Amino acid sequence: MHILITNDDGITAPGILALAQALRQLGRVTVLAPDRNWSVSGHVKTLHRPLRIKEVQLADGSPAYATDGAPADCVALALLGFIEEKIDLVVSGINNNANLGQDVTYSGTVTAAIEAAIAGVPAVAVSLDLPNGLTAKADYSTAARVACQVISQLMSHNGLSYRLFSVNIPYLPVEKIRGVKITRQCQRIYRDQLVRRLDPMGHPYYWIGGDPPTGVIEEGTDIAALAAGYVSVTPLHLSMTSQQGIDQAQAWHWKLDLT
Repeated sequence: MHILITNDDGITAPGILALAQALRQLGRVTVLAPDRNWSVSGHVKTLHRPLRIKEVQLADGSPAYATDGAPADCVALALLGFIEEKIDLVVSGINNNANLGQDVTYSGTVTAAIEAAIAGVPAVAVSLDLPNGLTAKADYSTAARVACQVISQLMSHNGLSYRLFSVNIPYLPVEKIRGVKITRQCQRIYRDQLVRRLDPMGHPYYWIGGDPPTGVIEEGTDIAALAAGYVSVTPLHLSMTSQQGIDQAQAWHWKLDLT
């Protein structure tokens, strides 16, 4: 198996190194990631300028590639031919925060996996639920072990034929992780605020700030699984069509007056 690893935190992020080291036991690993942080970048695909790629080394000395493009660009570049060997699986992460509910539309980690799924390649996004205000150096070793085992089981059950999964891992010692739950997305609650300030010239500028998001903890959701100490595995799909919306709208009387 040939696994492409990318992320949205940048090629030097500790999460990508831990993930690469863990997944080498499952097959050949190629790392291609952004050369800088692209967190909360959403699904960016660069079409208006050239992209550059350079060979780099991870902290353990293993070879990798870095590009000035976005996370989704990394996947597109690899699948379109920069990586000549066929890629069987794309894994994005380990992100340094959870990606829950509607976060998946903002997350460069998840949208890199979405880019792979669009191309027909199975993909898994892996995120670690680091606590807010963590000051100590984060430990990604347990999350990497968990990710490797989850992906291995997806492979053994042919689950990767589904193509797209978001995995969220609680930041707990390995002995306190209670297991795996298959979940749906929660209702995320954002507390964004617009901060208005003046620059030294007296001109206004704006910053989107606010408290970290929370979510509605309902049984069966990703956020509830994390809160209970479980790894959350959420199958995602690319269609955003609402069948309920179709059913309701079809019952309306539609007309156009083009005179």
